[in-house]
Amino acid sequence: MTGIAEIVANDGIVSTPKIGAAGNFDSPRRRGVKQGIFVFLLGFLVVPLLALLTLALGVEPFMPVIGALLFGIGSLLRIAYALMFESGAGSLNTVGHRSIPGVTDRTALPGAQSIPVSAYTSPAGSWRDTNDLQRTPGSVTDSTTKLLQKDDPDQ
Repeated sequence: MTGIAEIVANDGIVSTPKIGAAGNFDSPRRRGVKQGIFVFLLGFLVVPLLALLTLALGVEPFMPVIGALLFGIGSLLRIAYALMFESGAGSLNTVGHRSIPGVTDRTALPGAQSIPVSAYTSPAGSWRDTNDLQRTPGSVTDSTTKLLQKDDPDQ
């Protein structure tokens, strides 16, 4: 739904996407490497805080060690995964969003698909008129209805 307001404001005209300062868009590989570096640098904040917490509580310093291992190894694994398995090409579709893998990029509506009127005509001879329907024996309420329909002599 992102971008719909822009399309409505421009009377259905889609503007070209704005390119970042670097002149290109981040690919999934580049984003993965950035995430790995961020997690690695986040470890420099979290591990000292864990060390201060262990000192304050007076417990064995296993939390800073586990934190350093998780942040260090986790960030290296994220970078390795990005470099080995993620795509290096970044592309945007016409509205300015990343294209979804496996989905074709459409810039226009599909061609007209029409059904001829003759497909909606009634088949000859199969329709019944309501006068042709059989009369069934009257129900319990029919006699009451007939009583209501009789003319009142006072009117």
